Amino acid sequence: MAFNVSVFTTRAKTAIIFAAIMLTGMFWNEWSFFILFSIVHFGCWYEYQKLSSLIDPSFHQKHLLDRIGFPLLGWGFMLFATTGKLEVLNVPLDTIGIWIIQASLFLLPAPFFFNKLYSYKHFLRSLLGVLYISLSLALLINLRSGWIWGFANEGSSLHTILALFSGQIIVILLIVTIWINDTMAYIVGSLIGKTPLTDWSPKKTWEGTIGGILLSVIVIGVFFYFMASITIDLIILVLIAAVSGTIGDLIESKFKRIAGVKDSGSFMPGHGGFLDRFDSIIIAAPCIWIVSYILYR
Repeated sequence: MAFNVSVFTTRAKTAIIFAAIMLTGMFWNEWSFFILFSIVHFGCWYEYQKLSSLIDPSFHQKHLLDRIGFPLLGWGFMLFATTGKLEVLNVPLDTIGIWIIQASLFLLPAPFFFNKLYSYKHFLRSLLGVLYISLSLALLINLRSGWIWGFANEGSSLHTILALFSGQIIVILLIVTIWINDTMAYIVGSLIGKTPLTDWSPKKTWEGTIGGILLSVIVIGVFFYFMASITIDLIILVLIAAVSGTIGDLIESKFKRIAGVKDSGSFMPGHGGFLDRFDSIIIAAPCIWIVSYILYR
């Protein structure tokens, strides 16, 4: 894959804007983070349903309640994941989330009774969307809330840092690792990549993939070496984020390949749509949540 300066410049500018928005959302407060990823959530759902319709045209004809109900059900999980730290008119968002989940579970069976074209395959595809998009982003919201670091743990200096910043650092670590991995994999793959990784994503190479993962660990490791300290759990988290982020990218590439499109959308020049930009985070977030729970809870 030849190195294209124009493409790389466009991707880099978009990535910088993306990083600025992500960091603003993370550093400002929990409300900004929640609103940001609520927008991402519904953007991903829109593209997921569009791709599903391209794969199976009958999916486009499914009941309106189903098209809206499943994304709302997923958003309910995101509200619940705030663990009571955010409120609207003195009502905790997690309580509102429970109400939305209960209402959605009550209403979602309705299409089976009012739409003859609706079938279990539509239901299961939408349910997959809840698992793939909504629960993943809900766990990201939960990471940001700092719930996992709510109990004392003397076993790791990194845990102390994570607890101090109530989840901000772990989310920054996750997103920055994915950004470094994505950028370095593109550069290394463009310069020395020769061996195709998979036909799911023909432009990706083994050299670029391995180079991106290794450089992610090196860059993050050097930063923490000078700013704090390098710990085994830090290396584990960075590796998990880089590897799972790459898997997330490949899964979405396969999805697009089946749908017969190059990008899931076009809202980010050089990167495509919401799913194109957040596919790595969608898979990496639950992986980091599980590892963090095991290490620190």
